[in-house]
This record gives sequence, structure tokens and C-alpha cells, in this order.
Amino acid sequence: MTTENQAGNPYLRISNVIKYFGDFCALNDVSIDIEEGEFVCFLGPSGCGKTTLLRAIAGLELQTHGRIEQAGRDISNLPPAERDFGIVFQSYALFPNLSIIRNVAYGLENRKLPKAEIETRARELLELVGLTGQDDKYPAQLSGGQQQRVALARALATSPGLLLLDEPLSALDARVRVHLRHEIKQLQHRLGVTTIMVTHDQEEALTMADRIVVMNEGVIEQVGTPMEIYRHPATAFVADFIGKMNFADGRVSNAGKVKLGDVELSCDTGPHGAGQAVQVAVRPEDIVARDVKAGDENAFAANVADLEFLGSSLRVDLTGPALGGQTLTADLSVNLMRELDLEPGHDVTVRIPAERIALYATGEG
Repeated sequence: MTTENQAGNPYLRISNVIKYFGDFCALNDVSIDIEEGEFVCFLGPSGCGKTTLLRAIAGLELQTHGRIEQAGRDISNLPPAERDFGIVFQSYALFPNLSIIRNVAYGLENRKLPKAEIETRARELLELVGLTGQDDKYPAQLSGGQQQRVALARALATSPGLLLLDEPLSALDARVRVHLRHEIKQLQHRLGVTTIMVTHDQEEALTMADRIVVMNEGVIEQVGTPMEIYRHPATAFVADFIGKMNFADGRVSNAGKVKLGDVELSCDTGPHGAGQAVQVAVRPEDIVARDVKAGDENAFAANVADLEFLGSSLRVDLTGPALGGQTLTADLSVNLMRELDLEPGHDVTVRIPAERIALYATGEG
């Protein structure tokens, strides 16, 4: 049963949460607010703390320090049974000896509801997740994708205020995964249930989340919409973890200018002062080769070192004296490659728009 939220407060508030396992700090002063109805992804590499944080919210791991509030209620030290959530695990965790409809109805049966009401609710949920007519089958008779739908229906059976998804798609093959992530997002949008999903898959996070929480070594590196995270990564770690990113060694020459090899580029140098060594970051798709002239801002000559065919585009390794021996990777369309007649060994003039360049202090992230 969803508790009435206090006006103006976030639905879920995580404040200064710390979690130690022995001497190992898995969560280091983590704080975040999550609004009612949001779909939030905890994203990061293995061991970054994302699953530990999810388990702390569920009460499956008690934090060493800090506070967790849900709908204005302090749940920091409550056992899982007294918290308002449904959870879906990577492993499905279905009862193999129970039929599909009994699996979905399990949580409702524990609440001692009338049998007819339980059956009606369970059938509605099976219809909701596209499993009408599968009632009497057993988990072993279903595909992985179907089993995960059953697990999702079971998690939603008690109408929880919070839905927790612990890498729910990682055990599925790629095609099923793509289809099911779309279904889960549509279902979440339809129901309006506040949802937190743990994943290490950046594509899942970018396509499903309203906001992404990027984690690394027990801390939050950045919180933002998928577009904010992708376009404006706050740290070198986020830039490197989300999508493909070029990093090259550079040095700030003065305000608004950075030197990369023999090339001086205009960009926002932010807090980096003249003479400071920086990492120059640019995404492959942001390197422009169409209609570029030698005198254009941030234009320079490069040599095609290698080509990699990616279907609709080609990944091009660019090098040459202007880059000081460093290599930048550009993603160019197949049609443009034909127009420019580019092959390994050929020269090309490219441009990097100033607004697409990010700088990070050397060693950051």
C-alpha cells in the first residue's frame, strides 16, 4: 500500500548513506532525492556500490550510517517486510513448484485476501505483462523473457509504491533484452510507479531512465537526464563510461584556448588556467568532416590511419603531425566517406566544434 507523500518532499530521500563490509567502504556518503513516478537507473561498473544501495533501500542490507525516507516515513532500520516495495531480481527467483498464476498471487495470498479477489488480480497482472493464457504453466515451461515478465507481475501484485529492479535483463539474450526494456518502460509509465533499476549496461540506462545516477567506487559521480549525462559528463570517469569518448593530452594556452599537439582549439576552458595540463575529450560523432575548409575555427589536417566498418557509419582513426602523434577516432557516414574518397593513408581536413569539447584536469576521474 502506497503511503501518502508529504507535499513538496521527494518520494524517496537517501541522506548521507555509508555502508561498510568489514574495512571495505561500499557506499561513501551517498545522498539523492527521487521524485514520485520517476524511473531512475543506478549505473556503474561491477563493484561501484549500485546494488548495495538498492539493497539498502529494500532493507536487505542495513546501512552503517545515514537515513532513508520513503513518502515521508523513516524506513532506515525497518525490515524488508515492513517496507513498501516490490523487487525483481536478475535470476527471476520464481517458485519452480508453483504455477505461473500462483507465483504472481504469492504476495497477495500472504495478505489473506479473498481467493476470488486474488485470482482476479493475478489474471489482470498476467494480462498486463502479456502472458494471458499462461496461468497453469510452470516456470520451467517458459522462456527467460516470459519468466522475467512473471517476476515483474509478482512484484507489482501488491501495488507497491516503489519498484526495485536488480539487473533484471542481464540474463536474457540481446534481442529479448531490447524488446523487454521497452515493455518495462511503457508499463512503468502507464502505472506511474516510482522505479529504481540497477544496471551496468549504459544503453539500458540511456533508453529507459528519466534520470541516471552514475556511480563509481561507492560514490555518485553524476546525476542527470540521459541527455545531460551523455552530452555534459561532469567527470572524466562519466565521459569514459558513457558512450565512446576520445581523450587526448592537451594544455590550456590561455582563456578559451587549448593546445592539442600543434593545433590550438577554441573551447570553454572553465576553471582550467593557462599552462594547466588537461585531458581533451570529444565524442567521435562530434568530429566534422563535411564542408570543412582549412581556415575554419578548430579545423586541422589529419591522416586516415585506419577504417572500421560499422554498417551505416565508419569509425575512422585520425592521426598526423598536427595531433602530436596522438590518435582521434571519428564516426563518419558511409556516404561521406565515398564523397571524400577516404582510405587509409589519405589526408582529410576535419573540425571539432568548440561547444563539443570538454576538458578534464589530468588524472581526474
